[in-house]
Amino acid sequence: MTFSLTSEAARVDLPVRQPFDAPGIFRFLADRAVPGVEVADLSQEDRLRYARTLTLPHGPGAVEVVAQRAECSTWRLGARLELACAADVAPAVARVRQMLDLDADPIAVDAALSADPMLAPLVAETPGMRVPGAVDPHELVVRALIGQQISVAAARAHLGRLVARSGPPYVSTFPDLDRLFPTAAQIVAAVPQPPADQPLDPGRPLRLPRAAIAAIRGLAGALAQGDLVIDASVDGERLRTQLLSRPRVGPWSAAYIAMRVLGDPDAWLDGDVALLAGAKALGLIGHDVPKAAGHRLLANRATAWAPWRSYAVGHLWAATGRAATGKRPQ
Repeated sequence: MTFSLTSEAARVDLPVRQPFDAPGIFRFLADRAVPGVEVADLSQEDRLRYARTLTLPHGPGAVEVVAQRAECSTWRLGARLELACAADVAPAVARVRQMLDLDADPIAVDAALSADPMLAPLVAETPGMRVPGAVDPHELVVRALIGQQISVAAARAHLGRLVARSGPPYVSTFPDLDRLFPTAAQIVAAVPQPPADQPLDPGRPLRLPRAAIAAIRGLAGALAQGDLVIDASVDGERLRTQLLSRPRVGPWSAAYIAMRVLGDPDAWLDGDVALLAGAKALGLIGHDVPKAAGHRLLANRATAWAPWRSYAVGHLWAATGRAATGKRPQ
């Protein structure tokens, strides 16, 4: 890693093992970008941009990551960091690398998944698949809980309202960034529990049912008070056990959080609708198989993809997207 610190920003090179599926991971982040906190520009095929605000050890900041296509379809990555203190360069870079899964071994992953003849065409179509990580464990937990059983677009709308109500303002030199994602304590303060004996206020910060709001407040409160510890150093099984003990946190959410917070390469999102759709599009599961049976069959098939099931999830999600647009891997 090399960087230069200027009065404007720290410029950082981000080495990455090739192949690297830059379009896939940048698109994932762009689809979920919360206005004010994140912004992405994927309008150029050979130059992708994603930027977001950060809460760092020495103060607030922001990062802009640019992926530039180079020779032989390789990608070069660089970042600019807005920092309150130069001491935050290392933690900021570490978070960016975790978010983009830059330290993965794509050769090993692709070789293992290509051993399955049904996955081999997906790997050939998209070599170097990456599993998106998280820049802040508490933020990711809140986002995962809000996004349960609703569309990506709906979750983004809920999160946008939450950030507009409770996210601290931030002044950035990067366009369209003006908010920090709220801390767990700020969410508890900004999201009151709706009274049980009154109609739900349509102007409430989170337009979710009472039980969902109670679950999010409870989880945020536990994070703020330290009763629930979630960070990249927590043991995976302990993390899942802690999460599953919370109201309205099921196996899917626990696995998703483990995948993105811990960088678990072998998380399997049992019951994920998009995974089943992708499997059916590929012919892994028959279209006439009932949903519950399909999920069981797919989970059984996925055992052969260990210890890289998180990457198989990415390939099946991509297959779902291609099926929706009528495209199939060649």
